[in-house]
Amino acid sequence: MQAYWMPFTANRQFKSAPRMLVSADGMYYKDDAGRDILDGCAGLWCVNAGHNRKPIVEAIQRQAATLDYAPPFQLGHPLAFEAAEQLAAMAPKGLGKVFFVNSGSEAADTALKMAIAYHRVRGDAARVKLVGRERGYHGVNFGGISVGGIAGNRKLFPVTLTATDHLKSTHDLARNAFSRGEPEYGAELADELEARITTLHDPSTIAAVIVEPMAGSTGVLIPPKGYLKRLREICDKYGILLIFDEVITGFGRLGADWAANRFDVLPDILTCAKGLSNGVVPMGAVLVKPEIHDAFMAAAGDRMIEFPHGYTYSAHPLACAASIATLNLYREEDLFGRAAALAPRFEEKAHALRGERHVKDIRNLGLVAGIELDSRPGAAGQRGFDVFLKCWEKGVLVRFTGDIIACSPPLIIEEQEIDRLFAAIGEAIRETE
Repeated sequence: MQAYWMPFTANRQFKSAPRMLVSADGMYYKDDAGRDILDGCAGLWCVNAGHNRKPIVEAIQRQAATLDYAPPFQLGHPLAFEAAEQLAAMAPKGLGKVFFVNSGSEAADTALKMAIAYHRVRGDAARVKLVGRERGYHGVNFGGISVGGIAGNRKLFPVTLTATDHLKSTHDLARNAFSRGEPEYGAELADELEARITTLHDPSTIAAVIVEPMAGSTGVLIPPKGYLKRLREICDKYGILLIFDEVITGFGRLGADWAANRFDVLPDILTCAKGLSNGVVPMGAVLVKPEIHDAFMAAAGDRMIEFPHGYTYSAHPLACAASIATLNLYREEDLFGRAAALAPRFEEKAHALRGERHVKDIRNLGLVAGIELDSRPGAAGQRGFDVFLKCWEKGVLVRFTGDIIACSPPLIIEEQEIDRLFAAIGEAIRETE
């Protein structure tokens, strides 16, 4: 137990009372005591099609026996091009170019570099500043934490990118508590981009704005009605690229294929990961408008590398095999439509927890919900941790972020499992001081 330094984990607490997963199938994990654990958060927002899906497993097995690895620099392999074609076909219309990476963190940093470089190859080199949002999460690489807005992810690493600023969070508990779906109030928060940030920095120096359409990791913060459209309008007005981080919201989570389509707002660049390969093999991607790709092609000389960026495992053959099989499953089983059909029951059961002690807000959209609890004085996050542990004891896996319980199950969940998920959370809340 001692050699492994666990990520984003209270290591000492875990190793004093380990929670070990040893297998998974469908909607359930199995722990080392043989208990079935209902997966209420799709692993880590990623196992959208459920665990141990035969078509994905078999695709990986075939590929491992055929071509286990191929270097992605100056060489290609067929599945990389097939995976890109399939992803582009599923992408929001207008995002036709695909750059493969290995995670959401890498996708965010790639998108930021791409945005700055795009302006540069067009002769607009002054555009180097990046705008994120408070309570935003864009992974844990230096670019991601620089535009991200989570204090805990930054305080030990004060050497971040300096040319950044942040919009206010859209979270408005006073006006929008217990909203069902998109909150009514807050579209005007997007105006800060024009009223303060472009005024302070000079819009001709801003390369891009990056936001999660729905902030997931900081507690399921649903965008107010009209907010994202207003951001799009302001970015268009000043020639600023708009980046959507859809690492969580992509592939059916909000009851639509993409948040971009759910909210009818097309970004210039979109990042995805997690559900891209159903979490089976690490993979991420950056989707871009063709005109961004074409600007790089036009600016570089013959035989020159147009975009000097990439990773050893970009478009890894096993990841491509997993992704193709996953995208096929989404289509064949209409899992995005299934999520939309289940969303009303999911919403009903989530909001049935209103009135339980400690519950200060409930937020939901599609198959995602956040239940926010009052914090204990001087011990923020401990009540959420206790509810997480009590749910585990009841055979239900949820995610906690501070004192917010987040639920985002695989899209194959059944109605009775939705009922069980929220019943367990309610019992855990009632048992928690």
